[in-house]
Amino acid sequence: MIDPHQREDFTQTLAASPLLSPILASWEHIDLPDCWLVAGVLVQTVWNRAHGFDVAFGISDIDLVYHDADDLSEESEAGHSRRINSLFAGLGLPFDVKNEARVHLWYAAKFGDPIAPYVSAEAAIATFPTTAGAIGIRPSAEGLELCAPFGLDDLLGLVVRPNKRQITQPIYEAKVARWRRLWPRLTILPWDA
Repeated sequence: MIDPHQREDFTQTLAASPLLSPILASWEHIDLPDCWLVAGVLVQTVWNRAHGFDVAFGISDIDLVYHDADDLSEESEAGHSRRINSLFAGLGLPFDVKNEARVHLWYAAKFGDPIAPYVSAEAAIATFPTTAGAIGIRPSAEGLELCAPFGLDDLLGLVVRPNKRQITQPIYEAKVARWRRLWPRLTILPWDA
């Protein structure tokens, strides 16, 4: 269960972002099934606010995931990526658009180990490399829908903890090496903690 005060703090931080608000305001134009704005752009927006940094500091791209088991083609995924990058070209950051329903088709070639197909975008989010980064948002009729399988404690507490469901130690350590340099107030837990 997510603490309502944490949820409010998190959603206010995101709503105040000139980077995220245009995406959320134009969500219906994204038009992808089971779609979520996820991971780095959300986490790093929180970290930037906590550090007093510019809203876009350290953010290299905007991750958007969706789940479409009816179309596993690489061509379709690439077409959605081009369309969304064109739609939000004015933001100045590229979108990384992934169909989580097809990740199992390429994961072993890239990371060495096979994985089972994800049954939803939320199932994929639960495997993201850190507990703070395993997060997604999307607009809904009730406001902002939140997928946070590990809650918000680590994210709002600036704690980086490995989510060992799928990643390896080298992947985790490569990610945190960059983050340690950019956001010095983070508490980065070692892999074996």
